[in-house]
Amino acid sequence: MGKKTLYIKPQESMVKKMNTAHPMFAVVGHPNKGKSSIVSSLALDDSVQISDTPGTTTKKRSFPLKVDGKILYELFDTPGFQRARRVLSWLEQHDVPADKKHEVVQMFINEHKEDVRFSDEIELLEPIMNGAGIIYVVDGSKPYGEEYEAEMEILRWTGQPSMALINHIDETDYSIEWKRALGHYFKMVRTFNPMETTRLQHISILESMAQLKEEWIAPVKASIKLFEKYQEQMIERSSAAIARLLYESVSTVEQLSFSSKEASKEEKEKIARNYKDKLRELEVSTQKKIEQIWNHDHLKKEQKLLAFEGMDLFSEETASVFGLTKKELLITAATSGAVTGAGVDLLFAGHTLLLGAGVGAVVGGVGAYFGFNELSEVKVLGKILGKRYLEMGPMENRNFPYILLGRAIYHTTQIANRSHALRGVIDIDMDSTFKEKWLRDDLRKALEKYHKKFRSGKEMEAEELAEYEGLIKGVLERMIEK
Repeated sequence: MGKKTLYIKPQESMVKKMNTAHPMFAVVGHPNKGKSSIVSSLALDDSVQISDTPGTTTKKRSFPLKVDGKILYELFDTPGFQRARRVLSWLEQHDVPADKKHEVVQMFINEHKEDVRFSDEIELLEPIMNGAGIIYVVDGSKPYGEEYEAEMEILRWTGQPSMALINHIDETDYSIEWKRALGHYFKMVRTFNPMETTRLQHISILESMAQLKEEWIAPVKASIKLFEKYQEQMIERSSAAIARLLYESVSTVEQLSFSSKEASKEEKEKIARNYKDKLRELEVSTQKKIEQIWNHDHLKKEQKLLAFEGMDLFSEETASVFGLTKKELLITAATSGAVTGAGVDLLFAGHTLLLGAGVGAVVGGVGAYFGFNELSEVKVLGKILGKRYLEMGPMENRNFPYILLGRAIYHTTQIANRSHALRGVIDIDMDSTFKEKWLRDDLRKALEKYHKKFRSGKEMEAEELAEYEGLIKGVLERMIEK
């Protein structure tokens, strides 16, 4: 069958373009090569459906990245090619010069819009023909094959600017042969692992996108500036959430009324449970807030309450990992005036593994082993008015704020450094040196000034809380990958 000569009226020769002020990119390729993972990673969106099952993506879907209501760029997740050879065969039947080939692609879309055989190809070609640049994804851990050439040739017929990303799903590496082949079809070829992307790698890919089309240079550069601002905003919001967590947890007060002459043992135990549960709830709600700030709304965790591998907020293990050592506690307490009278008892509460007999001698023979039962004194109030109630709080345990803050910073850095392409249960790998990385001596002393105010139960001035947020922000800026 000979090639068809195509005649198109001048008014029909223009492909319809989307009227957008931001760059758009269609992520396309063979099924199961990591397209959706790349969209999820670059769009900072963990709602993108990702599966090992071919054909999970059946319809194109838009994922715009917004900052302050402005779309930086828009990514389209698309189905994989299914009948590339047949589509290319149809295109090649039309004898047209290079500047008309994109019109043939549009004709194919128009004529086969309702043809279920080509539904995947229609879905992936439509955003391209509406102005989206092309990001072609291949798996560099699999050998190159000629079957991919039909796909790449179809994309070349669209006339849209394009780049190729080599993803590595497995450990084997065939990237050299892939680069040789891809270089014949695409203006730019880059290697990109969506599972391990950092902010700098993300920006590097954006810079590559800008080079695909002259008109995209300015808007993509503007997008990069906004993207960096976005990162700063997320750190600031995280710092504010953590500061609020510490203030509310340390200053919170729990009350329990009782009607008998004296509070029973069970009632005292109940208020202690309620007090701990309230603190746990504050931590969990802040964790969720942090995950929302960093667009990780769909994280799965093995435990309902915590993501610390069974390390409850009040366990001895969590105290040993996140809390201060006996030396740090002594120094911090001495510099803040904590080592006075009965305050010494609570100073060491929760540090059963770290408190030696020698310390007891230093502080006047204080008992050596205290558990987390001594978080705060249980007070009996209201006797004069005839109504009695138990009260627990504010937090008197000097070590608790550092444990809670350490856990919050650890959780935030894990979330902030996690790629949105990752799925499944979050794996938090405990680092025994984590505390040394974030809690320096000068910072500890600066924090204690605010912890002391939190313990007073007095309302904090907005300016003081902002100063505390600034200390936390400085830590997050150091700990979050650039």
